[in-house]
Amino acid sequence: MIASLRAVSLLLVTGRIFVCSVIMAISTPTFAAEIRTVKIDMFAFGPRTLTVPAGTKVTWTNLDEEPHTVFSPNKSFRSDALDTGESFSFVFARPGTYKYFCSIHPHMKGTVVVTPGSGG
Repeated sequence: MIASLRAVSLLLVTGRIFVCSVIMAISTPTFAAEIRTVKIDMFAFGPRTLTVPAGTKVTWTNLDEEPHTVFSPNKSFRSDALDTGESFSFVFARPGTYKYFCSIHPHMKGTVVVTPGSGG
């Protein structure tokens, strides 16, 4: 009888620990890098200015029929020519203002403003 009570007590305690673990796993936020998108359409970057926290991955996707590039004047990032439907991504690790343009069509310009990360 005492052995049975111990087994039941162990099951109850184990069950509580399991339930607490499940609740904690469900409610614990993950800190994966945020992903933001810039569309290249009608010979323009949209949005033209994008503000993101540090650690964000920005993906540019070309929706035009013409090839385009994403080129940073300070050479911190640079894509190859993107054909229709192709994408280029870059993770902005440090705060700052990052200007870019299309090297094929220099009138196409954009800016990514990177703010300090949220810290979790």
